[in-house]
Amino acid sequence: MEMGLKNRIKNIGLNISKTEEPQKILVVAEGGVKAVTNVQDSQKMPLDIKILSSVELEFKDTIYEKLLDTLDLSLISAFEENDARKQITDIVQRLIENETIPLNTQVRRQIVKEIGDEVLGFGPLEPLLHEPTISDILVNGCKKVYVERFGRLELTTVRFKDNDHLMRIIDRIVSRVGRRIDESSPMVDARLPDGSRVNAIIPPLAIDGASVSIRRFSVDKMKLSDLVEKNALTDYMAEFLKAATKAKLNILISGGTGSGKTTMLNAISNFIPERERVITLEDSAELQLQIPHVLRLETRPPNSEGRGEISLRDLVRNSLRMRPDRIVIGEVRSGEAFDMLQAMNTGHEGSLTTVHANNPRDALSRLENMVSMAGLEIPIVAVRKQIASAINIIVQLSRLEDGSRRVTSIQEVDGMEGEIITLSEIFRFSRQGMNDDQTVKGRHCATGVVPKCMDRLNKMGCNLDISCFSNQL
Repeated sequence: MEMGLKNRIKNIGLNISKTEEPQKILVVAEGGVKAVTNVQDSQKMPLDIKILSSVELEFKDTIYEKLLDTLDLSLISAFEENDARKQITDIVQRLIENETIPLNTQVRRQIVKEIGDEVLGFGPLEPLLHEPTISDILVNGCKKVYVERFGRLELTTVRFKDNDHLMRIIDRIVSRVGRRIDESSPMVDARLPDGSRVNAIIPPLAIDGASVSIRRFSVDKMKLSDLVEKNALTDYMAEFLKAATKAKLNILISGGTGSGKTTMLNAISNFIPERERVITLEDSAELQLQIPHVLRLETRPPNSEGRGEISLRDLVRNSLRMRPDRIVIGEVRSGEAFDMLQAMNTGHEGSLTTVHANNPRDALSRLENMVSMAGLEIPIVAVRKQIASAINIIVQLSRLEDGSRRVTSIQEVDGMEGEIITLSEIFRFSRQGMNDDQTVKGRHCATGVVPKCMDRLNKMGCNLDISCFSNQL
């Protein structure tokens, strides 16, 4: 058996040919060389994840089993990750050398790395987590792993050995943040060390095997100017949101799944004055506010006995006793909307939150429904008055067919007119069709409406130029 394995690996090694370096060009700009870029556009290049052959995988499993026999992995937790990985690397390299099996240097390094990832990291997911072009990782059972790159889904060659292998990785992810997942609690929300959001669901709820959804967040914190460069909004729109944040207007960010709500919230938070104390409240901590005085709070699910749950509504109530200047709620989904509106109306101006909705009017309707979920018998007109008084600006984001994310509307809440909340649209994205390359054609423009909050912005020292509301953008 072992001799057959050696011969198969040897034959594979003989057939390996050197791969050519990708052709590169120098992009020359004014003042000299600006950058080195591949000739082929990075957005069109397929994802390059090196996968071991079946024979090499079999050899890797053999080395991994010998590592488990050699090393007490329970002692690894006492080391720093870099030290632990170095020790595992040294041991694995010795085990490979003892086998005297012909492997080229590249395959040896890959086997060493993958075994290190199995022991200390998240196994087959590691190369995907280190690929900067990936925004979402979607695991549909042990044999199908999809990723989203540049707004498009694509199937990868990454695989798990079997369902048990996938379950071990899921358990490792959730256990690091004090959560659990099993048949009695088959759904869980968690996060990775870099803040990426994780949702996992396992059988019996997941019929075709365990499923994992990972929403990754950029290591480089995106600023509003970066979103302007990506054409998500214009300079004028960015200046208005900057002024609204500084003037302590309450902002509701609305959009569908993957439309960029959290990214926009993080970018806007950059303009909160450093002297202010901000408290963030989330189900799973993922916000990366770019200010120094931030206190982050996270909900807690019930334990195995059904006790100890701390809901988002509990955190909102408690945060009011912690002397916050502003409260930032990652996303309102239920009865905490009532407590949030109360906070906005009682001195905690400049608060921010997000909500899932397709347009600003739907966002207000969802807030009404969520307030009713608080279990209080409040007339709908009173609820609408609370909303109209609390929310000042609604920022609507959308993810378009070409994968781009745009601010499609910025509206101001004017107040009540009878029993209806009135809105004024300040900026919009005017869609004009599709380009030949299947990208959405359109432009951002102002509606010509000067917002009622303009007087407040000027009194707060923002001095926003009224020309930015001209419809000739």
